[in-house]
Amino acid sequence: MWEDRLGPGALPHRTPASHELNLCLSRGIYTAQTAQPPESRVKAARISVSAAAVLAAALLAGGCATSQPAPITVRELAEAQTFPFYRVYWVGPRFGSYRLVAADGRENYTSSVGDSVYYGNCLPGKTSALGGGGCELPLRVTTLIYTRQANASLGAQRNTILRGVPAVIYNGSNTVELYSGRVAIEVFSDDLSEALRAIGALRPLNAPGSAVGALPPPVYCPGLSGPRPAAVRAALLDLPGHACQKVAATLKIDRALFGKG
Repeated sequence: MWEDRLGPGALPHRTPASHELNLCLSRGIYTAQTAQPPESRVKAARISVSAAAVLAAALLAGGCATSQPAPITVRELAEAQTFPFYRVYWVGPRFGSYRLVAADGRENYTSSVGDSVYYGNCLPGKTSALGGGGCELPLRVTTLIYTRQANASLGAQRNTILRGVPAVIYNGSNTVELYSGRVAIEVFSDDLSEALRAIGALRPLNAPGSAVGALPPPVYCPGLSGPRPAAVRAALLDLPGHACQKVAATLKIDRALFGKG
C-alpha cells in the first residue's frame, strides 16, 4: 500500500514567485497562476533587485512572454508519475477543454511549496504579476505535506466536507484546500464551480487510485478556523488515531501548565 512520506524539509507554504519563475525557465513558458492567497500564508522568497532583473531577462529570452503553453511532454509526465516523496494529485491528462501543460515532478520540486500540475491556456487579459508578459492559467492543483497552522490567516473562509474529507474554501473562493492522508491538496481556479468539478476528478498521479469515492482521511487534525458545520465536526472527531482529540488534550495540558495554547 502506498504511504505518504515526508519529503526532505517539506512545509506547506503557498507557491512563491520564485517557484513560478523556475518552472518557466525550465520549460520556456510561464505556467502558474499568479493569483495568490493572503500574504500571511505566502512565504514568498525574497529576490534582490539585481536578481529580479536577471530573471526578467531570462523570462523573455526563454519564450515566456506571450506564447501559449505547449502540451506536457512524455518525459515530463513520466517524471511526475514517478515522484517519490508522497502521493501527488491531478485531474487526469485533460480536464474538460483544458490540457495538462506542465507538472513539477522531481526536477522542479521545491519542498517548501509542494508539487503542482497545471492546466489550460493563457486566460485572456490576465498577465503575470511578475512582469515579463507571462500569463495566468485557469487551473492548478498543488499537493504538499501538511504542517499544522491556524487557518485564521486565510481571511474570509468556509469550512466544508469535499470528497469525504475536511476542506476550506478561501481566497475569494478562488482556492479550495482539502486535507487528506499526510498532505493538503490545493485547487486554484477563478471559478469555484470549476474548482469543485476538478475536486470531483482528483486522483493520484504517482500511485494507484481513482476519482471514485472518498479521499483518504487526514492522519492529522487540520487547523480549521471559523464556524464548523455538523458534518465537519463529525469528521474531525472520527479521524484516524483520534488526531483532533489528541491535539485538544495537548492544548489543555499547555493551558494548565503554562497558561497558553
